[in-house]
Parts: sequence; structure tokens; C-alpha cells
Amino acid sequence: MGAEVVIEGLSKSFGPQTIWRDVDFTLPPGEVSALLGPSGTGKSVFLKSMIGLLKPETGRCLVNGVDICSCSEHDLYEIRKLFGVLFQDGALFGSMDLFDNVAFPLREHTRKTEAEIRRIVLERMEMVGLSGAEDKLPGEISGGMRKRAGLARALVLDPEIILCDEPDSGLDPVRTAYLSQLLIDINAQLDATILIVTHNINVARTVPDNLGMLFRRELVLFGPREVLLTSEEPVVSQFLGGHRTGPIGMSEEKDQASIDREKQWLASGRIAAEQQVTGVPPQLPVSEGLPERRAVRRRQDRVLGMLDDLPPAARDSVLRSINSQPAATPGR
Repeated sequence: MGAEVVIEGLSKSFGPQTIWRDVDFTLPPGEVSALLGPSGTGKSVFLKSMIGLLKPETGRCLVNGVDICSCSEHDLYEIRKLFGVLFQDGALFGSMDLFDNVAFPLREHTRKTEAEIRRIVLERMEMVGLSGAEDKLPGEISGGMRKRAGLARALVLDPEIILCDEPDSGLDPVRTAYLSQLLIDINAQLDATILIVTHNINVARTVPDNLGMLFRRELVLFGPREVLLTSEEPVVSQFLGGHRTGPIGMSEEKDQASIDREKQWLASGRIAAEQQVTGVPPQLPVSEGLPERRAVRRRQDRVLGMLDDLPPAARDSVLRSINSQPAATPGR
């Protein structure tokens, strides 16, 4: 199973500008989580802080008990081997073919023979649907293929934690759907902990087991998908519903006066209530022939233990959602 990641009181600033502050949540091991938020809320900065590329001002990021924010350079080097990272643009070396791009971490961080490296690289490229493209250069392939090559490279060291920085960025809806399916299938096969940074509503509603949202320099909520997708928190429901009325404006946020005016206009009928996406849609299943994701049962058990603390409407929606989906086979 993937590693558990515990975030405690994490705060990050650039000079006088606070990016986010006092962020607390735990990534459940072996589950797929997503971090949401409007553009400019520091989601990518958060990922870089998680792997030690940026140093937060306060707080801890614990991976297997090691605090990435304060550990030695040697410990940080070792703990980073637990991570695989898919960057927005794939971050491939333009002068290397796809085989050498995917093989790069193995040659840099292991003493494996070229025969072992070849076996692992070809396995990972097959896993992401790139068999036969080993000799292609990054400039000769589509954006979707570059993303998949970046994902193959992120997988070659058998990471326990996979971080995906806006994997849908620059992709059309069809390629985004294929990549979403690929992440679910990888979780089924590896049981790795996956964190996806995104502002894609469809990805957020159908892919992850858990959702979190950054807004106004704080983590608004983090929890199982059933809880976030039934949340009555205004910014969460506005974002996941994809409508204009609410705290989020053309810039990151609206001031309170604008929010109050919207409420008055809605009540008076001056502006119409927008069609809002509600309820908990089915979660993306694994592809045929793959094992059921063990993460599904773990999340469902956790959500059932929270029912007594949820509002009645959310509780009913959660039960309908869970009862409508086939649970993972016990022990899988």
C-alpha cells in the first residue's frame, strides 16, 4: 500500500504575500485524492512544498514519519525516492527519445543493469499505452502522449506516492478522460497514494476518493468524495457546480459586498438561479480485467463511520451513493 502523508500547519509565503496558511490534512494511504481551487490559489506551490522543492515557513509534511520540511539533505534525497511526479508539461528532455526519458530515474538513482532497466521501462510504457513509441522524440508526439510518457517516468522507481500537477492541462476532453482512467487503473494495480492537483470539475467529481479545496489562502475542506460533493459550503458548491454566483469571482475571490448583492438579487429574481450540479455521481470504475481498487472499500468504511456527524441531506446522498455502487471484494 502507498505511504500516508500527514500535513500539519503548513504555511507558505513569498515575501509579504501569503500563498496559504495553516493547512492540515492527511492523504489516506493507497487512495486517490484531489486538491482543487481556482487558478492562483497555490496548488502547484503546495505540490512543490510536499517534495521539498520549496520550503514552507511553518508546519510539517510527514512521510513515513520523516518531516520533509526539516530533515537533512540525505534523508530528503532518500524520501524523494518514494515519490513519482507528473509535471504539467510532462517535463521531458527534448533531446532524448521516450525510452531514455523514462529510463532516466533508473540510471540516476539505481545500479540496475541495462537489461533490468529495459525490462522496467518497457513494462511501464506498456502500462500507460506507449508500447512501440520508445524511439519517438517528445517533439514528435502529441501532448497526451507526452503526459503518458511523463507518467511512465514517474512510475519506474515503484513510488508509494504519485503527485500529478494538473494532468488535464492542455488536453482535450477525450484525452483527459483517457488519462483519468489511466490514473484509476494504476491505483488498482499499484495501490499507490495519488494526489491530483486540478481545477477540472469533471475530474474532481468522478476520479478521486477524497477531495480538498484551497480558497482565500486556506484549506476550506478535505474529506471523502461523498462528503465534499454534498457539501453546502458556498465556495465548494459553487466550484463543483461550475456556476457564477458565490464567493469565487473573475479574480480569486469576491468581496463580501458583492456576495451580499448577489444574494439580494437572487431573492428578488433580478438574476436567475443557475443550474447547479448536485448529488454524488458514480466514481470512475477500473478497466475490465483489472482488480477492484482496495481504496474504494477503505473510503466507504471511513465514510460510514462519519454518517452521524453529517447533515441529513448529505447523509442521505452518501448512503444512496454508496449503496448504488458495487463494493470492492473483501480482502482484495
